[in-house]
Amino acid sequence: MKRSTFMRLVLTAMMCLSLSSWAVAQVRVGIAWQRSVDNYDRVIHSIVAAGGQPVILQQLRPAGIDYDSINVSKKYLDKHGILLQPWADQVKRDTWHGSKAEEALRGVDAVVFLGGGDVSPTLLATPQPWHGIEAETNHDATRDLSEYLTMAYCLDHDIPILGLCRGMQLLGVVSGAPLIQDLPAYLNSLGKSDRYVHRSDRDREGERHYTAHDVLVIDHQSLLWRIVGTNTIHGAPSWHHQVVGDVTGTPLRVTGITRDDGVEVIEAIERTDKHFALGVQFHPETAVRKHLDHEADEALFMPTNEGLAYFRALIQAARRRR
Repeated sequence: MKRSTFMRLVLTAMMCLSLSSWAVAQVRVGIAWQRSVDNYDRVIHSIVAAGGQPVILQQLRPAGIDYDSINVSKKYLDKHGILLQPWADQVKRDTWHGSKAEEALRGVDAVVFLGGGDVSPTLLATPQPWHGIEAETNHDATRDLSEYLTMAYCLDHDIPILGLCRGMQLLGVVSGAPLIQDLPAYLNSLGKSDRYVHRSDRDREGERHYTAHDVLVIDHQSLLWRIVGTNTIHGAPSWHHQVVGDVTGTPLRVTGITRDDGVEVIEAIERTDKHFALGVQFHPETAVRKHLDHEADEALFMPTNEGLAYFRALIQAARRRR
């Protein structure tokens, strides 16, 4: 299905929801702000197919930081686009207070945080220097700020959240966990090699693609277990080079892992003090889209219903919280 056709179908479905009285009873699932509307389509489809009403959230801005149009002013950034430490410290201290978070999230029952580029390492509870890999310089402090405030508000108000890939990393960061900024470099530091489990090698055009690998569910009392009901998640779509490093001393627990050349890599985390705050390092929405479009490699990835299960669980949790 062409993108234009797909988006017309999604927009038609959304319009029907908004115009019908039935929409009043629908769970409104916010999608955390980012720049390009093209990046929303996979998760919009998954939310609609799971029975929710997608709502694209507005950008949030912290008090006391200037913007040039939608972008945070360059005076707050280093040469790599990373938020400078004094301003990162301010955001970590004030979080959503002084922003328009309450207005932006009014009437929203749950929120999904999407995949994307690297999170500014200055936002970590214990800040880290930039990883130094020029080929992996894709920081977007403007998005970092908006999502950090959105995530903090959701956690403070126990709004159900689902973090996908970067969204899981952000859940870790806001909860005080460190990040491994480059998984291949980390593996090499342990005397291991990158076997391209988490994303493909570059092809002839220099592009990378999704890989499919298994995730082990290690906690049978977890949200993840209740969603999948199995010890092994097969065909998890993966495309990342950063991961949550550890959850010691945080309100998080690890509920899913994979093993890469004998090294355990965190694949799912949950907040133990919230009703539903789940992060997965993979992309169930990508599996849904691949099967919808009948892409050549669709058989490698989890079936549609398994991909939708994460969104259905989020919607059910939001309905219970009403």
